Amino acid sequence: MTDWKTKYKLITFDNDKGVLTVSFSREAKLNAVDARMHTEMSWLWGDVARDEATRAVVLTGAGAAFSAGGDLDWFKTMTPDALDRLFIEARRIIVDMLEVPQPIIAAVNGAATGLGATLALMSDIIYASEKATIADTHVLAGIGAGDGGVVIWPWLCGMARAKEYLMTGQKLNAREAHSIGLVNHVVAHDELLDTATRMARRLADGPQLAIRGTKFSLNKILREAVNLTLDTSLSLEKECFHSADHRECIDAFLEKRKPQFNR
Repeated sequence: MTDWKTKYKLITFDNDKGVLTVSFSREAKLNAVDARMHTEMSWLWGDVARDEATRAVVLTGAGAAFSAGGDLDWFKTMTPDALDRLFIEARRIIVDMLEVPQPIIAAVNGAATGLGATLALMSDIIYASEKATIADTHVLAGIGAGDGGVVIWPWLCGMARAKEYLMTGQKLNAREAHSIGLVNHVVAHDELLDTATRMARRLADGPQLAIRGTKFSLNKILREAVNLTLDTSLSLEKECFHSADHRECIDAFLEKRKPQFNR
């Protein structure tokens, strides 16, 4: 273990001979992202990229979920300063993830929602448990899909499907996600982490210059998509945080009722 890992409280690490397992670890909240976890996510990929001991990454969640996305309790109490910090961090999370030279293997063990879905889908190879679900639910919280969903969904499942799923927030099970190209493989739940780790080990033990060069070249396509769409989508998402629709979505979710939108 290297010193940089000690600053993390809600993300845990295990390095086995060059394969670094990174786990979102807010298990009691289904690894939902609060202010602290979001800040740690903004540190994560820069630290991983600089870690010479890491040759491949397995990304997963502790417990029953990969990550349930943004914690709505955090959103409800968001101050203007916290909102500004959130969007500075949000851009860094996506840009830094695409700059990581080591291959990232997602092991999606349960719900991957909102930002959780983006982080799973931005990984290089994606394994999903039969219990996994994937959904970009930004619109269900009354906010635009701005944290990278507009970057990655069209590349994986095509523009028409991306529009459908990002504008509705519809949830897909693992088999549905596989059928439209969102994930590479669906495996038995009990075999998920071992299967993803075997792929990470294969890449970690392979020719590093060749593997990293191939990843770098492919990710140039996604970096161009980031340049084209990320700042716009983040700006439009941020604007939604000030809307009555967003406040109604949060209140309705916390009060366990259907939102009512006044026009």
